Amino acid sequence: MLNTSIKKTSEDEEATVDITPMLDVVFIMLIFFIVTATFLKPAGIDVNSPRASTAQIQEKANILIAIDADNNIWINRREIDMRSVRPNIEKLHAENPKGTVVIQADKESKTDTLVQVMNASRRAGVYNIALAAEID
Repeated sequence: MLNTSIKKTSEDEEATVDITPMLDVVFIMLIFFIVTATFLKPAGIDVNSPRASTAQIQEKANILIAIDADNNIWINRREIDMRSVRPNIEKLHAENPKGTVVIQADKESKTDTLVQVMNASRRAGVYNIALAAEID
């Protein structure tokens, strides 16, 4: 009889599962995904984009540049000068080389400003450029 009771206690100990290591792994994975996630940074202003029936959603757009109605250029909620567009794009492109440039130009902005931003993007080494438009 003494043997049976000892056997039952050892079975009871084996039946319990300690989930502390599993929780540690889950929390470490959560921290890893939060740190490595790429967050979309808005250009910083709302623009009145033109409408297009052939507009498509860009999946890997990580460099957003906005041109407002007064031809001011915005990147990461900062108004920047035309001369600093290329260095900003180079820096953002170095952070995510697979990303694309999306230019959100107001429909009242000048085409000349848009072309200058596109040229600065190409000089920075980014050739995948898209123009933002509202889906019609």
